Amino acid sequence: MQRRKAREAALQALFQIDVVQAGGDEAVNYALTMHDLDKAGEAFCRALVDGVIANRSEIDQTISSWAANWHLDRLANVERNILRIAFYELLYRTDIPEGVAISEAVEVAKDFGDDNSGRFVNGILGEFSRSRHK
Repeated sequence: MQRRKAREAALQALFQIDVVQAGGDEAVNYALTMHDLDKAGEAFCRALVDGVIANRSEIDQTISSWAANWHLDRLANVERNILRIAFYELLYRTDIPEGVAISEAVEVAKDFGDDNSGRFVNGILGEFSRSRHK
């Protein structure tokens, strides 16, 4: 449950960074005030945000190539940042099982997005996953 809350806090921080150009540390610190995370959860949140920021160009290119017919800037802010976290986990975090990264992204999308967000995120991540295992 701590990692789910950490992902939610990371989403909120990345949303702030994306929409209002908040600074990374400022956004994370603010997002953490809304969640009751232990030290490990806080560290995981910071790692997700830092990882997405450090690898954003490659992550965004990956999202663009898998979100057929969708320009990155046309994606809803919530979905775009959920996908950024998920692709960061899939591409750079060998300690997180692929199925866990995808399932967590879908659940966060259901909680924070609209009625179709979970299916949309699952479709993109599912296609990506299937292509890796051919």
